[in-house]
Amino acid sequence: MDQYEGVLSRCNVCPRHCNINRLQGQKGFCQSGELPKIALVSSHLWEEPIISGTRGSGTVFFSHCNLRCAFCQNYQISEDGFGMEIPVTRLAEIFLEQQKKGLHNINLVSPTQFIPQIAMAISIAKSNGLHIPVVYNSNGYETLQGLRLLDGLIDVYLPDFKYWDEAIAVEYSSAPNYPKIAAQAILEMRRQVPQDILDGNGMMQKGLIIRHLVLPSHHRDSCNVLDWIKANLGENTYVSLLNQYTPMHRAKTIKPLSRKLTTFEYQKVTEYFLNIGLQNGFTQKRSSATSDYTPIFDLRGVEKRTFS
Repeated sequence: MDQYEGVLSRCNVCPRHCNINRLQGQKGFCQSGELPKIALVSSHLWEEPIISGTRGSGTVFFSHCNLRCAFCQNYQISEDGFGMEIPVTRLAEIFLEQQKKGLHNINLVSPTQFIPQIAMAISIAKSNGLHIPVVYNSNGYETLQGLRLLDGLIDVYLPDFKYWDEAIAVEYSSAPNYPKIAAQAILEMRRQVPQDILDGNGMMQKGLIIRHLVLPSHHRDSCNVLDWIKANLGENTYVSLLNQYTPMHRAKTIKPLSRKLTTFEYQKVTEYFLNIGLQNGFTQKRSSATSDYTPIFDLRGVEKRTFS
């Protein structure tokens, strides 16, 4: 407990290094406070097949974010901050409630800004019977210090590797040094879960899946990301190539981002994936490029309860 409070009293849980005291109400770049803030608890059937399976993934959507992506589809919670603050004990209850629904896993969506609180909640939940895998679903902009608070608590890491070109990362996500930071973070994730383990039904129990959203006008940057994955993690690394880009939020005012991805652009990246010898990949149909799959954030599943 003291270790986690120490992190929050001088917050450096992410690469922003804001050094603010969240225990005294100070707010840094992400605007997160002392308590975890949740916008939605749901079951999700549209993650990668080895995450969602047939019963769904137990998503917990956290409010706020340490990036400012111009094209963010969840900007109502990431930037506008919609959500409800809850005690850490309530977060632990939510994890157990998701397990009781028969879902395949607990899926922590945009969790970085609440790493200390999440680590405490997972520990509490495990002591009360949590046994399904915990998935850490993040944007990849992480510190080693923050990730090491999770060592031994996360079963599946599901990070983005958004950009290879730092200039693009700064322009579209206000993320200095993103390529270097994401690369270091993903290597740490791989260290913590060195093997990919699937059960008899093909569901991932341990491992790493790297997501990459292919952006319009930037398919060459995507190929550079794939080169790094092959060189540093090997040909068997699970990679999810997302074809779901839809111009949302501020992207409509940025010319390169103001249109959908073309079939040609996406095919160039998927063909490159195969040409360099990567073996384990997930792709998406063009029909996934719609706002219809954006969650409705309405605080479902967040209300307070007590352990039964």
